[in-house]
Amino acid sequence: MHGFQITFYTQQDRRHGKQPLGEWLLETARTLGVRGATLTVGSEGFGQDHKLHSAHFFELTDQPIEVTMAVTADEAERLFARLREEGVRVFYVKTPIEFGTTGE
Repeated sequence: MHGFQITFYTQQDRRHGKQPLGEWLLETARTLGVRGATLTVGSEGFGQDHKLHSAHFFELTDQPIEVTMAVTADEAERLFARLREEGVRVFYVKTPIEFGTTGE
């Protein structure tokens, strides 16, 4: 199959409504029928503000988060439409890919 790898970059303390944004992105992808998505926590990173974001020993709220998924073109359109409807502002990278499953 051909489609896109979409990776969203955010922080542990970002929320959409009452839910952490990373978890909201996972749940939204699931409800839209995306086959799978992975939430990954990072130890350090920086964003467009050039401020270093990292997990601290006692405080994890500034910890970088990535949500990555492989989607078809239709799934990508539905996902970005939902983000627009919900007014979600989040940085992403969208890369054309080929994906599938090996074996039977």
